[in-house]
Amino acid sequence: MSVLTVENVSHGFGARKILEDASFRLLKGEHVGLIGANGEGKSTFLNIITGQLEPDEGKVEWSNKVTVGYLDQHSVLAKGSSIRDVLRQAFKRMFELEAEMLAIYDKMGDASSEAMDGMLQEVGEIQDMLEHSGFYTLDAKIEEVANGLGLGDIGLDRDVADLSGGQRTKVLLTKLLLENPTILILDEPTNYLDFEHIEWLKRYLKDYENSFILVSHDIPFVNEVVNVIYHVENAILTRYTGDYEQFQQAYTVRKSQEIKAYERQQQEVDRLEDFIARNKARVATRGMANSRQKRLDKMEIKEKPRDKPKPSFGFREARTPSRFIVQANDLVLGYDEPLTKPVSIALERGQKVAIRGVNGLGKSTLLKTLLGFIPAYDGKVELGDYLFPGYFEQESSRHNSNTALEEVWNEYPGMTNYEVRAALARCGLTNEHITSQMMVLSGGENAKVRLCKLMLKEFNWLVLDEPTNHLDVEAKEELKRALKDYKGTILLVSHEPDFYEDWVTHIWNVEDWTTKVV
Repeated sequence: MSVLTVENVSHGFGARKILEDASFRLLKGEHVGLIGANGEGKSTFLNIITGQLEPDEGKVEWSNKVTVGYLDQHSVLAKGSSIRDVLRQAFKRMFELEAEMLAIYDKMGDASSEAMDGMLQEVGEIQDMLEHSGFYTLDAKIEEVANGLGLGDIGLDRDVADLSGGQRTKVLLTKLLLENPTILILDEPTNYLDFEHIEWLKRYLKDYENSFILVSHDIPFVNEVVNVIYHVENAILTRYTGDYEQFQQAYTVRKSQEIKAYERQQQEVDRLEDFIARNKARVATRGMANSRQKRLDKMEIKEKPRDKPKPSFGFREARTPSRFIVQANDLVLGYDEPLTKPVSIALERGQKVAIRGVNGLGKSTLLKTLLGFIPAYDGKVELGDYLFPGYFEQESSRHNSNTALEEVWNEYPGMTNYEVRAALARCGLTNEHITSQMMVLSGGENAKVRLCKLMLKEFNWLVLDEPTNHLDVEAKEELKRALKDYKGTILLVSHEPDFYEDWVTHIWNVEDWTTKVV
């Protein structure tokens, strides 16, 4: 049974085609991975099926009996609400029923005996519905899912206005799972989750009885939870049955067949054109030449299979710094309260250090403190000499109206238009990306622009906060290669051990420093 049917949907922005004649169906119980390179239209497709964007052509039909839950990372959370308040909104209908029941109880004091019978029956029905729905164990359920995704560490009474972008995403994901819709739509759910919480979500989705559509560049995660792949490439959506590994095998075969078919047709076209050119002027063979010309005119010429531009990352090294890049003695991280015990750490020239640990324990705070952007809660931080640090921040402004070209040019006004375009092209960005505003680029395209800015200057210390968030598989592999080759010092926050384990020299685990119970 199909719970979602998409027929012949096309959509574009200006001259840029995002989807062309795309069809899609979601069957009951299917776990779908929607994959493709950065900027291929995955988020656009989700916006179309959830009704946030009207397609240029085609139709979208949901089954009448489904409830749809969408993880939208840009949802606004109202200031003054605690995390617990937001999570309880997942059961809004149950609380409305309880309020209705209590209102009936209030009226019973003045009711006639006849009206009382009707009220008692109505109250009984509401009571049964609430008990059957687990209303009286809601707080325990909220705690269970919240702890599974790490919100317990942040504190459920925390005001949502005080949360980072990653923490807000966790709240929205937890609320969505508590709503238990018949269809889940998840756009990059692992981006702000650490390893332990990714494992919890993986188990949850593997056991999920209903259908979901998942967009993610975390391939090990996708491979374990999906049973159908939809691949979007060059505006075309293609369905494959199986997990990611099975998709890769089928895709390789398909791509090879397309290239061979194109090459065979090109050989045939060349042969026909050569015959026509040699024989059309001769009276004796003009008829055969005309016959071949007709065959050529009727031929449906295949397009050459196009490869997406591949990024090429590389970081320039500044002069050699002092032996110690940064030293911290009895350092305590925190803002209004301490997040860690006093710790003493030293980062030496040439070391490549990954920082891991569950979210909310101060990984981003550590980077900003060591760089001197924010003061330490307590203790002393001493920076080395001749430092040229390059910083990649985890989150970028969502309201940046600069084009990608302007974003780089504003920082490097001495460069020519050609030089800026060439630098962005090296990062795998096309002309359409380069002339688009930062706020309309996909998360991966946005990250490539910010990486481009880092590549244009000489640094001897790279400080990278979750640089792989949103990057597609090829970009992630290329970034890994570039960081391996970089001769300077690296301090990296990442929740992906597969990305860093085979090239870092040290791992710092903030769970060893925290004052919180992990």
